[in-house]
Amino acid sequence: EEYFKWYSPNLNREIEMLVFGHSGYPVILFPTSMGSFHENKDMGLIESVRWYIEQGLIQIYCPDSIDKDSFYNKNIYPIHRIENHVCYDKMICHEIVEKVKNNTAAGKVVVAGASFGGYHAANFAFRHPGYVSHMFSMSGAFSIKNFMDGFHNDDVFYNSPEDYLDGLNDPELWKMDIVLGTSNWDICLDSNLKLSKVLNERNIHNWLDIRQDKKHDWPVWKEMFPHYLSRIQFF
Repeated sequence: EEYFKWYSPNLNREIEMLVFGHSGYPVILFPTSMGSFHENKDMGLIESVRWYIEQGLIQIYCPDSIDKDSFYNKNIYPIHRIENHVCYDKMICHEIVEKVKNNTAAGKVVVAGASFGGYHAANFAFRHPGYVSHMFSMSGAFSIKNFMDGFHNDDVFYNSPEDYLDGLNDPELWKMDIVLGTSNWDICLDSNLKLSKVLNERNIHNWLDIRQDKKHDWPVWKEMFPHYLSRIQFF
């Protein structure tokens, strides 16, 4: 486990990140709503994939979220909420992904996350398909309209996968391994059904994994994450 802290030029603030593993396929793992860089460790998600880490198959990068300054900040205007998120997307892209993607022969990374982290994973993957080989969302939700108080502009549109996927034509999208993990008891089930339908209408292959009788919570995510990592072609 390694701890990193640096000044982000894209965010004009310091960002913290934990990295697990000494070698292997880079996995960017986002925290849940307003979660910190150590949340996925604290809640046992890292422990659930310890075997992959110890075998040197994966390296997991757990960055901070800035949700408190973007989507969840009701003290600033919606236009500033989405602007802050766009800066976060640039930070993830330029300050993390572009530095670690060449750790694989494919020159790509895995992105993953649970709950609102699933949104971050999906949105990053669909905005930057050339950088992402696998996208594993666990109980994600994919619309940000409810954070925008009715405000709409291009930045809102192009950070709402349900909206902008219709118009994407990057061939890398059709090569991506996309998993939408959910359950019949998941509060985000409908959002996953909707996103899978949008992807299917574009003939973009995806696995809609609906688990049975599991709540929107860490126990099911700790089952999903090691299962989904097994989809990576390590050698």
